[in-house]
Amino acid sequence: MTTLLTIFVLVLVAIAIWQMTKIFELSQIKADSSQVANDKDNKYNGYLLFAFLIFIYAITIFSFWKYSKFLLPQAASEHGSEYDSLLLWSFVIIFIVQTITQALLHYFGYKYRGEKGKKALFYADNDRLEFIWTIIPVVVLAGLILWGLYTWTNIMDINEDDDPLIVELYAQQFNWTARYGGGDNVLGGANVRMIDIDRANVLGLDESDPYANDDVIVKELHLPVGRKVNFKFRSQDVLHSAYMPHFRAQMNCVPGMITEFSFTPSITTEEMRLNPDVADKVKRTNAIRAEKAANGEANSDPWEFDYILLCNKICGKSHYNMQMKIIVETEEEYNAWMESQQTFSQLMTSMQ
Repeated sequence: MTTLLTIFVLVLVAIAIWQMTKIFELSQIKADSSQVANDKDNKYNGYLLFAFLIFIYAITIFSFWKYSKFLLPQAASEHGSEYDSLLLWSFVIIFIVQTITQALLHYFGYKYRGEKGKKALFYADNDRLEFIWTIIPVVVLAGLILWGLYTWTNIMDINEDDDPLIVELYAQQFNWTARYGGGDNVLGGANVRMIDIDRANVLGLDESDPYANDDVIVKELHLPVGRKVNFKFRSQDVLHSAYMPHFRAQMNCVPGMITEFSFTPSITTEEMRLNPDVADKVKRTNAIRAEKAANGEANSDPWEFDYILLCNKICGKSHYNMQMKIIVETEEEYNAWMESQQTFSQLMTSMQ
């Protein structure tokens, strides 16, 4: 009721202001009622163009200064640096073109503003100018597209020639589950129709497939640094998207099919925590959390950086909470962790 009353009052205030404006206009008997812009109007508009040009440049510089600290740190995968270079050069070109074209647009809008008795000079057509402003974007865009295709081809080079680690990421509302191929590094067959919650077969593994016996199912993703990882993605229910921002990696998880992506982790979790940008972010975050803790607010425990797997598709009401911790460690640490995990066959035996 209070909301409806507030809206009603605001509508009445708006109507009152509008009526007062009309009364003011009618009272200006000597005011010029012409709808055609005069020299004074054009002059003001020219100045406003320059003011807006200064504004967009100022807000751009301010944004770089204020918000650059929120960008991702250096890429933690071997292909990430090439990905970042392509993105950086794309932004540099866009920024340069935007700066030049906006400056020219606003300058010409002021210089050639309408004046009484003055006729603007114009070209009905100019083949040379049209060729120049057509060929330059064609060359630049062709270069970016070719570079992008080359980068995409390298990133999507999914093969098993260099003994990659095979890992499945299984998506469902609203969590992730990881499955390793075990000692033979081969994933057993699986299908959502074989899911048996009562027997803890949450991924629908084929119990008759010998390759499934040594599979390892976990809720925390561990990756050995310097070793290529071939990921296979499945979804149980709706479209999800496996997004690992620090590795510059993303792949959709589509119900009814298996999608793939691969990358090689290049920086361990401990090494990334020593990165100056990451250390600064942790410091800033924990300062905010300390202030919350002092006020007795929830979610105020000290934060420590970890790689993370997120869902980058809006998959339902708890989409924001669909995440998994990723730990990148040495080969020795990874092997020790894997030895401590229970295999699928051991899990099934314990459920009998």
